[in-house]
Amino acid sequence: LSLGSTRSQLNIFLFLGMDTGCLHSHFSRTPFLFSKRACLKFDYLKCSAQQGLSSLDSLKSTCYSLSQLNLRISSQNSTHFQALFIKCNHPQNADFPHYYSKKEKKPFPIPIVELRRAARERMKNRKNQPRGPVPPPKRGLVVKRLIPVAYRVLNARTTLINNLKKLLKVMPVNACKWCNEIHVGPIGHPFKSCRGPRASFRKGAHEWGEAVVEDILVPLEAYHLYDRLGKRITHEERFTVPRVPAVVELCIQAGVDLPEYPTKRRRKPIIRIGKKEFVDADESELPDPDPEAPKPEILAEIPDFDIVPPSSKEEIALLAEETLQAWEEMRDGARRLMKLYPVRACGYCPEVHIGASGHKAQNCGAHKHQQRNGQHGWQAAVLDDFIPPRYVWHVPNVNEPMERELRNFYGQAPAVVELCVQAGAAVPEQYKPTMRLDVGIPTNVKEAEMVV
Repeated sequence: LSLGSTRSQLNIFLFLGMDTGCLHSHFSRTPFLFSKRACLKFDYLKCSAQQGLSSLDSLKSTCYSLSQLNLRISSQNSTHFQALFIKCNHPQNADFPHYYSKKEKKPFPIPIVELRRAARERMKNRKNQPRGPVPPPKRGLVVKRLIPVAYRVLNARTTLINNLKKLLKVMPVNACKWCNEIHVGPIGHPFKSCRGPRASFRKGAHEWGEAVVEDILVPLEAYHLYDRLGKRITHEERFTVPRVPAVVELCIQAGVDLPEYPTKRRRKPIIRIGKKEFVDADESELPDPDPEAPKPEILAEIPDFDIVPPSSKEEIALLAEETLQAWEEMRDGARRLMKLYPVRACGYCPEVHIGASGHKAQNCGAHKHQQRNGQHGWQAAVLDDFIPPRYVWHVPNVNEPMERELRNFYGQAPAVVELCVQAGAAVPEQYKPTMRLDVGIPTNVKEAEMVV
């Protein structure tokens, strides 16, 4: 590495004098080089504010680690350089989640090439080696350590629904009458992004109305399976098998007992005969289960006519914190359950199925479903497929309306998070990059045109 003249070294030092706190997220791991000869009187971590390096202190609040690396620069006059690496785990800004149109298939969580490569590697390593233990769900058993997690996820979902009903009594949320877009605020946003029927006649403008809980939490349902290892649901059985919320079905398969949705519980592993054939083990020798064993309490949803809204700002803020905590607990618990209990999602439509293999019902109405005869394109589901967060625009100031020309400066957040933040809850750390809280919004259009 050669920097040439001393003038280039001075230019690098002057570049460090800029305010590094406004760097973009793609500088998440950027080395900064400066010479001891250029800054003889100052240490690189203790430079005075007049040199412009005082912003390193502000970086410590957003970036978790600062590391240094010593480099020897080979030039005519040998000079010892130090490199400062800034590692930012939570970037200032992040791209919004990709919007998949109805004509676009969702990508696989893991590309097919990597899946095939991993399968070949497993077959290569498994030669002349005994098979490892099969996880309990594949043997028909329930993972006992995840039963309390399933109860917590179910109760967190109920708490979330009850709290959202209370918050909607005091917090204004608007929903478009023609599409599924919503906006948290007293006045709907002015962006012409409606994709509903006859949107071209309205030039993409939304028609706002009062929102309900189903607009914030996407009502995603799945077929309830009496036996997780039974035969797949056929097309003729699509109306005879009950459908329940997808989160509830996952909790039932993970160990939650609901009287209205019976399910088969095995206490001994199944006996495999073939790849798809098995018989249940004899459980007659086992003692009868204790019917009086204590079970966790299951919360119930509050009817709409019994909802009591909060009366003060302090109660609204506490309710928002509890709602945000229930949202995070439901998602974190569902993520843990999905690691052992497989969940399938269709790559073309929002349909999900809780089980190793998707059902055979030919009810997919997505783009070009005639070529697939209505069959779903099943693939491994991710958390956003199972609990889809409906993103809305983040409102920096509720008292001021959003301007259409300043759309590129606004951030986005899930509707639950935005509603709780406007109600007084603290912003979670993982949602700050997409909310763009540190972006300065211009005061007018003329000032926005000057932004590079």
